[in-house]
Amino acid sequence: MLTEIARAKLNLALHVRARRPDGYHELETLFAFVEQGDVLRLAPADTPRFRVTGPFAAALAGEGDNLVTRAAARFAESFGGGAHAIELEKHLPVASGIGGGSADAAAALRALARLHIVPLDDPGLFAIADALGSDVPACLLGKTAIGKGRGEQLQPVTGMPGTPVLLVNPGVAVSTAEVFRRWDGVDRGPLGGDPLAGRNDLEAPALAIAPVIGEVLAALAAQPGVTLARMSGSGATCFALFETVEACAAAAVAVARPGWWSAETRLV
Repeated sequence: MLTEIARAKLNLALHVRARRPDGYHELETLFAFVEQGDVLRLAPADTPRFRVTGPFAAALAGEGDNLVTRAAARFAESFGGGAHAIELEKHLPVASGIGGGSADAAAALRALARLHIVPLDDPGLFAIADALGSDVPACLLGKTAIGKGRGEQLQPVTGMPGTPVLLVNPGVAVSTAEVFRRWDGVDRGPLGGDPLAGRNDLEAPALAIAPVIGEVLAALAAQPGVTLARMSGSGATCFALFETVEACAAAAVAVARPGWWSAETRLV
């Protein structure tokens, strides 16, 4: 049995530049990944089997088809390899802006590639990832990168491995499609030379849907030692980068609220 960590994805900056005729949006974003994530286990089997366990399993209860099973099916179509038994141990909140489903699909592709001796940089793997969703190629790469287009055009850049990160979700799920629908269509400019000095153009529409996101951002920004506090993706999960592990741990205690999920982790 192979095990892969489906690391949470962060958009350290997310600039929405334009609506596209195909229904997607032209983006410029800085992807990064943290140690925290879901756990995917995979082994050969006589017939396909898929089950979800873990703290957030109930959110996916009854889903017979999801990004993980689609990833496995498309891998088999492209590379063969037969059927597999897959267990997804769900530790990340669902519909939370940190790439949970995309990261899970990417982890499945990596595990299948390892099992069947397919290079992880095989263009066929990235073609499958691109067809599954805009964030899946970045999650398959799993490294700090600038993303353009829908987010699938990736340029790896130097990251900040080891930087302490606190993830906080206020216990609400927001629809990515609805957040993008509410974007005001204003192009506020490209990523600059320092993407951390950028912004997340989806914060405003996400706040309109779930105002509690503002409470999370304010609580994080007020913590000693924080260097950046921002919403990730389309929300509702927010993150803060810290100067020290001690400051991150203290912030986790300070911002804790009933019903809020949080995780202390690090950039990879």
